[in-house]
Amino acid sequence: MISPTVIIAALSFILIVIGAGFFAIDGIVTIKAAAFAWSGLMLALFVLYVRFSDIKKLLAGKGARYGANMVVMTSVFIVILGFMAVLGVQKKKRIDLTKTGRFTLSSQSTKLLTTLKNPVKVIAFYRSESGSLHAQQRQTARDLLEEYASVSDKFTFSFIDPDRKPGLASKYGVSEYRIMLLMAGGKQVKVGSEREEKITNGLIKLLRKKRKFVYFVKGHGEKDLSSSKKDGYSAARDAILNENFEIKELFLMRMKEIPEDASVVVVSSPKRELTQDELDKLSAYYKRGGALLVQIDPGHPPGFRTWLESFGFKLQTDVIIDQQSQLYGANALTPVVYAYHKKHPLTSEFSLSSYFPIANSVYIDEDPKKGRYQLALTGPNSWTEMDKDQLESGSAEYDEKTEKRGPVPVMSVTTIEVESVKDEQGGSRKRYGKFILVGDSDYANNTNINLAGNGDLFLNTISWLGEEAELIAVRAKRKNLTPIVLTAAQGRAIFWIPVVMIPSVVLLTGIGIYSRRKWFR
Repeated sequence: MISPTVIIAALSFILIVIGAGFFAIDGIVTIKAAAFAWSGLMLALFVLYVRFSDIKKLLAGKGARYGANMVVMTSVFIVILGFMAVLGVQKKKRIDLTKTGRFTLSSQSTKLLTTLKNPVKVIAFYRSESGSLHAQQRQTARDLLEEYASVSDKFTFSFIDPDRKPGLASKYGVSEYRIMLLMAGGKQVKVGSEREEKITNGLIKLLRKKRKFVYFVKGHGEKDLSSSKKDGYSAARDAILNENFEIKELFLMRMKEIPEDASVVVVSSPKRELTQDELDKLSAYYKRGGALLVQIDPGHPPGFRTWLESFGFKLQTDVIIDQQSQLYGANALTPVVYAYHKKHPLTSEFSLSSYFPIANSVYIDEDPKKGRYQLALTGPNSWTEMDKDQLESGSAEYDEKTEKRGPVPVMSVTTIEVESVKDEQGGSRKRYGKFILVGDSDYANNTNINLAGNGDLFLNTISWLGEEAELIAVRAKRKNLTPIVLTAAQGRAIFWIPVVMIPSVVLLTGIGIYSRRKWFR
């Protein structure tokens, strides 16, 4: 027969477990949880008092000593595991084994987080119900925000369920689900998606102290920002807007001078000459500390070329040819650029290949004191083709007497020091006019901007000119898009090795084995 004290002991254990369960569910010590736990504890003390002599004998026995040793060893093991867990949290190393880098932030996001000077708090408004689409979205958002928080301790986040805490949601002006509220320095920005590019762009907008405008010169046949055709610039426009710059069109003939709020002025492949008055306005803007991005194509207006050469650029009527490193599927007029100047902040950390279809060489005598660098160069087997007839006939050949062998620069920069300006700490810093010349405009058109590193190079150039150094990086790509871009040599290798060479070796080996067996029977 079961002893009454055993039944009471079991009942006390059950009551304590029920009380602990209510505490775990409610998250606070309610009267109900306390009542169950207190009742169980009282019954346990009663059993201890009634059976104290039996318990004392049990603890003094041989089995108790073995049990005590086991408890001690188990406790030591748990302490070691806990210590390792603490070290793992403090000195953690994250490894992303997914094919598309799903759990790895882009270099742009990482660079932005490491430069945070003030705390950034994110409140994510998601429903907390389990087993639904809302739960999946909440977990996706949490995983992504944890990636951000792991890079910088100044980035923190929390979640609020608008259904359970409508007062807090109303306080922050949020009336819908799936919203992230980024807050810093009294400012706040709403983000409506758990995607890295959205959060990073919201962070850029939050941290930017003033609106920055990129002006595109119009009126001379320049690239059309509104065109969705292959050679249009609508994709470039959207990419710039996605970086939280604002875009305006600039008709120089209507302006007395270039507006003071112009962070960057872009002149993209004018087909007709600019008037001397227009050129003077661009020169004045540059000399007062402005930032110019000029993109030309072969056959650019000669007067415009003369103006460019006055800033130290060396131009000639050529087209860059590269018969070995051109883009796979294209001709020799699309050279691959994979060498970048490692001592200039714009290209020092850039390593992606870029492609410039039908490009003009852009030489400059390098001089670090004047900020003159050749930023992007083609391969050593390229050259500057000067013979128009050979180009048109498709029989272009290198002429060492009149043409230059690669590497050939397709992007160069020069700067000029102007008056000093006051910084945020009340001191002064030097201010520079910046001028980047690119020997091609089609690398950033709708067809090519998403090709390899073209888009990143174009946006990094805008960011450097606009004094947004933290944006100079490789941006987040869509996780479901992983295009492979090959050079012509790589394309031929992929065809010849698996399609021709390996099957040929297998075939010849089989013929050899068959012949040997037939001849030496």
